[in-house]
Amino acid sequence: MPMTERSYLSLGPHGFHKIDYFEWGLSSRSRALICVHGLTRRGRDFDFIAQALEDQYTVACPDLPGRGNSHWLPVAADYGPPTYVQDMTALIARLDVEEVDWIGTSLGGLLGMMLAAQPNTPIRKLVVKDGGGYSDKTALERIAGYVGQKPEFDDLDGLEKCLREVAAPFGPLTDAQWRYLAQHSVRHDPQSGKLRMHYDPRIAEPFKEGFGEAVDLWPIWDLIKCPVLVIRGGDSDVLLKETAEEMLTRGPKTELVEFKGIGHAPMLMDLDQIKVVREWLLA
Repeated sequence: MPMTERSYLSLGPHGFHKIDYFEWGLSSRSRALICVHGLTRRGRDFDFIAQALEDQYTVACPDLPGRGNSHWLPVAADYGPPTYVQDMTALIARLDVEEVDWIGTSLGGLLGMMLAAQPNTPIRKLVVKDGGGYSDKTALERIAGYVGQKPEFDDLDGLEKCLREVAAPFGPLTDAQWRYLAQHSVRHDPQSGKLRMHYDPRIAEPFKEGFGEAVDLWPIWDLIKCPVLVIRGGDSDVLLKETAEEMLTRGPKTELVEFKGIGHAPMLMDLDQIKVVREWLLA
């Protein structure tokens, strides 16, 4: 089935805002899968795995507010988990299913954890990609170093070059895959006529304030009851190896898969990575 772009209104602290999402598969299918991106990314990151799973699921891949085609929020302080959790709860309701499976990259994985830890959660299975019970301050400072900058580019080649540099931890992607990510990471600035990254630079403000120190989410992790698959880049500085191994010893029933030669975070564009996730979700 072809991808369909949809949207809905979600209520935040300062009014309604539009959430755009990309839906794959038959909308009447009873099984639903939500895929949520990382801090500076968007729903189109999941195009490859969505296509691989659309025969089994209705797959919904949202742009969080301030990213992609979703509305930018009027107050920068609203760019944070409380708003995002409400937005994703509204998406679950819109899909009109009793339970969902969840794939989340970094921030998207943490949001999945927060929802899965709630009483009566609709999350059946959770895939957390390079996120978990603890995030080291050093890695968060690295991310804060480039989030919120406002580089301008004359053409897509320039934007792709920048993307390859800041997102080098994604691993050895092909030229075609880097181009694909670049094509879906761009927006046209109507004032300058130049190209920019697709997100509101103000998402950096609450991130730098809230993540000035290491992030400890162990109390949330310990409340999760559903099965969890943790995917870690073997060279990740965000989800350290010792943290991933501790996640196996506490909280939910968890499996861990690591991909060598990749940092933060595996993109699930490679067939081997997709196969691991598909087989686990459908087991």
